[in-house]
Amino acid sequence: MSDFDVAIVGASFAGLACATVLANAGRRVLVLERKGDAGEKLHTTGLLVKEAVEGSGALEDPIPLEGTQIPEGFRILEGLPASLTRRLEGVRLHAPNLQYIDLDAPGYYFLATDTSGLLRWMAARAVNAGVEIHWRTAFEHAGRLEKGFTLGRLGRAHFLVGADGPTSRVARAFGLGVNREFLFGIEHEYGDGHDYAANVSGGDGRHGVVNRQHGLTDRLHCFIDRKIAPGYLGWVFAGVGSVQVGIARRERGGAAREAKAAMAVFLEKIAPVFDFRSATPASVRAGWIPCGGVVRRVHADRVLLIGDAAGTVSPLTAGGIHTALRHGAAAGVAIDAFLAGRTSDPGALVAAGYPRFRGKRLLRRAFDAFQHDGLANLLLGTRVVRDAASRIYFHRGSRAL
Repeated sequence: MSDFDVAIVGASFAGLACATVLANAGRRVLVLERKGDAGEKLHTTGLLVKEAVEGSGALEDPIPLEGTQIPEGFRILEGLPASLTRRLEGVRLHAPNLQYIDLDAPGYYFLATDTSGLLRWMAARAVNAGVEIHWRTAFEHAGRLEKGFTLGRLGRAHFLVGADGPTSRVARAFGLGVNREFLFGIEHEYGDGHDYAANVSGGDGRHGVVNRQHGLTDRLHCFIDRKIAPGYLGWVFAGVGSVQVGIARRERGGAAREAKAAMAVFLEKIAPVFDFRSATPASVRAGWIPCGGVVRRVHADRVLLIGDAAGTVSPLTAGGIHTALRHGAAAGVAIDAFLAGRTSDPGALVAAGYPRFRGKRLLRRAFDAFQHDGLANLLLGTRVVRDAASRIYFHRGSRAL
């Protein structure tokens, strides 16, 4: 029977960030992942905000642990291969009537990613740091010991981390908080650049000019439509070797069936701008996105939830990769300090740093209640709406064109 310092359930962004930090600190780490590899069966667009890349560990923010040292300039995504990303410089926000505004913030950008490749790269780096990953191994049970847990045939661990997604088994096993509010997202990936140019036409009907005419290669296109994407929106952007097209909707029951039908309506609606109707998606992603904020109880004795399991996803934008990386890494630092005897309760320490999303939860409720296509058509071009949209996308004011 093997002894581990920490067992992490889920080779997710949060789980791999936590595991890598712990392994780099000299801890013996076990990761349990039910998939065959980190890039299988994705449920995320993989879109990174600037902060995730330039400060992905967020460990430049001081963690209040005496004696804890973070390597200067440490970044979870340091060394990320350029081949796994494509830079998007701004946003084109489309009203329900397909009129649009362009939003830009000098120096700000997004990165579309080869998400499967990114997660596989993170997993390989974790393994190189000494992490032991058991693929195709689901978490089933952890029995309490005096100072840790037994994981059956897998061994024992002094600390357990749940990084196993929005319907966390770890949370349920230990009576922790669970996510109760969701969006349901579905996304198609269409071919590579050549396939795209051959099969998709722009608003003027000419093949091969849509990238240049509509700015697809360097913009995140977002579409507001309450009927198609209530509580959220649709999107189109040029990814790495593909075009990603998707919607997310407030979950009201029958989510998967309704989202599939709504996706067909979305493709029809945006055809005057981007016509994918005759194209066959190379892959389809779908899944739950927590949007209720951080769950009420994220830790117990020697147990901590991180990432989607903890609900650290923005209730408004549904962005969660940045916070997963940031707080996953912070959890690794805090757990290492606990195992070294420098702090008594790493769960409370990490949870205290989780975002509260007070304003975003309020805006989420308002958006759910008052989203109106007619008002969106009327007000999209106003300074107030452009400034508000800029702050949501860029976290600051912007230049709106």
